[in-house]
Amino acid sequence: MGSNSSRISDLPKNEYLKKLSGTESVSENDPFWNQLLSFSFPAPTSSSELKLLEEATISVCKALVENNPRTGNLGALIKVFLSRTKELKLSAECQNHIFIWQTHNALFIICCLLKVFICEMSDEELQLHFTYEEKSPGSFGSESEDLLEELLCCLMQLITDIPLLDITYEISVEAISTMVVFLSCQLFHKEILRQSISHKYLMQGPCLPYTSKLVKTLLYNFIRQEKPPPPGAHIYPQQSDGGGLLYGLASGVATGLWTVFTLGGVGSKAAASPELSSPLANQSLLLLLVLANLTDAPDAPNPYRQAIMSFKNTQDSSPFPSSIPHAFQINFNSLYTALCEQQTSDQATLLLYTLLHQNSNVRTYMLARTDMENLVLPILEILYHVEERNSHHVYMALIILLILTEDDGFNRSIHEVILKNITWYSERVLTEISLGSLLILVVIRTIQYNMTRTRDKYLHTNCLAALANMSAQFRSLHQYAAQRIISLFSLLSKKHNKVLEQATQSLRGSLSSDDVPLPDYAQDLNVIEEVIRMMLEIINSCLTNSLHHNPNLVYALLYKRDLFEQFRTHPSFQDIMQNIDLVITFFSSRLLQAGAELSVERVLEIIKQGVVALPKDRLKKFPELKFKYVEEEQPEEFFIPYVWSLVYNSAVGLYWNPQDIQLFTMDSD
Repeated sequence: MGSNSSRISDLPKNEYLKKLSGTESVSENDPFWNQLLSFSFPAPTSSSELKLLEEATISVCKALVENNPRTGNLGALIKVFLSRTKELKLSAECQNHIFIWQTHNALFIICCLLKVFICEMSDEELQLHFTYEEKSPGSFGSESEDLLEELLCCLMQLITDIPLLDITYEISVEAISTMVVFLSCQLFHKEILRQSISHKYLMQGPCLPYTSKLVKTLLYNFIRQEKPPPPGAHIYPQQSDGGGLLYGLASGVATGLWTVFTLGGVGSKAAASPELSSPLANQSLLLLLVLANLTDAPDAPNPYRQAIMSFKNTQDSSPFPSSIPHAFQINFNSLYTALCEQQTSDQATLLLYTLLHQNSNVRTYMLARTDMENLVLPILEILYHVEERNSHHVYMALIILLILTEDDGFNRSIHEVILKNITWYSERVLTEISLGSLLILVVIRTIQYNMTRTRDKYLHTNCLAALANMSAQFRSLHQYAAQRIISLFSLLSKKHNKVLEQATQSLRGSLSSDDVPLPDYAQDLNVIEEVIRMMLEIINSCLTNSLHHNPNLVYALLYKRDLFEQFRTHPSFQDIMQNIDLVITFFSSRLLQAGAELSVERVLEIIKQGVVALPKDRLKKFPELKFKYVEEEQPEEFFIPYVWSLVYNSAVGLYWNPQDIQLFTMDSD
């Protein structure tokens, strides 16, 4: 690097990098650092260039790993950076572009080195490289300074305290990226880390007081979605100072290395996605999710999760209980708006899930909103395009719906919101439909997709649980939604008959052959009967609690009444069929009395009149259907690999060699 670097391919033979990683110690006061930090080369524009940068960094690192214990040059570089950050705030206020540019370059080098060091060595070895010992002349002992801890505290201060301006945007992104890199040791372990260098520094000691401020800043970075400064926003003419150092930043190189940060990893689909129009917001969200999903330390709970669980609205003037640590306030309206707008990305959906599940203040606020369609519609769109989404994203969207449907107020209000022209729903033109009916349509479509493709039992269970939670509050169901409920039951009925037939044939075949192992049709039959019972309970719940509000569902039931005949005497369904059978019989009788050749309108009119005449006490009461989302016993086994897969695919400007990743299985593409 230095003023004569122009291409990434030049880095392995760069004289300044050779000196940094060489056998000669460089004092932190040496003019060499000004030369090293005055580099400018065209930022990588492709995955192959990012990989080239990684390879160039590794070659320097290997030499530094060997020589640093004797030279202490890594410690000197960090001390140069630490001393510069003390003046960073003033430099931003004074618009000192050169100083900020060089400080950014120092951090960029540290980040590149740290990434390789963490991948290549144990926590103990890493700490040795970041421990600085200063020996005074004539002294018998030495004072050891932990530069890694100082660096992390400095990064937290930089992220939270430096004002976000055009000239500080890049260094803010780099500081967040460096913290992500520090936490990346998890990537190189198959097992979930429960005690690591991350726990040591971030959950105790000098870094701990920054917890709430850091979480708050990262959230606001996500909320504001600040775009990077335009190319050429700060162009420095080539000039030389007294020492003859060149500070050349031409247009295109002027934005320093920040364009590195707009790229994803190799093969990343996220690299060109519109949601990465704000590298700062994207990187902040990823760091926030990583911090929130750290396991508790052996002797202390995760403070970042505590902060996420307890923050309140700025309009909430009630005092925080003294028992709640790391508390802060944030503007919930701005947070809600950002969450509604950003649901196209996995990480934004995961943040929404985290807040709804863990922060009761956020959940209460969201459920009280009168514009819930702004939040629910993007979630439904994720589920609707299930073929294009990864399974984790679909699962998170579904759990969000399940959490929302635990609230009766939500279940009532969604049927009062009328939507017009849902363009992304392509199966049928929906010129006008309630949000509740649309939600039912999308969840049923997800169930049907799952039945034919993925066959994930948990997806089935959670979809049905959401429908069950809503069923007692179904109101004015759209005729298409009512049809799809019965169509799903029809599909399940056919599947039940098919499995039953296969089981019967298999049993007959087993009588003539003792050698052929039998497929477990009994288990398949048990699963399908559980799902059928759940559907019957959902239909029954609606009929029992809101029959007079749903003539379209009664119409659909009557139209397909033959479907239910086989289940009337089935021992698994007799009890739940009682009400459904009663409704079918009652309304069939009234239609028979009205004569033949009835129009749809006339049938609906007879149903509406019949609802009033049907004695409510004839319908048997069943316990209310209520399902609550419960996180698995060890949620970190799911969430930590998921979060790091998002970092791997979406973190801007960070590349890890796929062969080094141990935490999760890499996709073939």
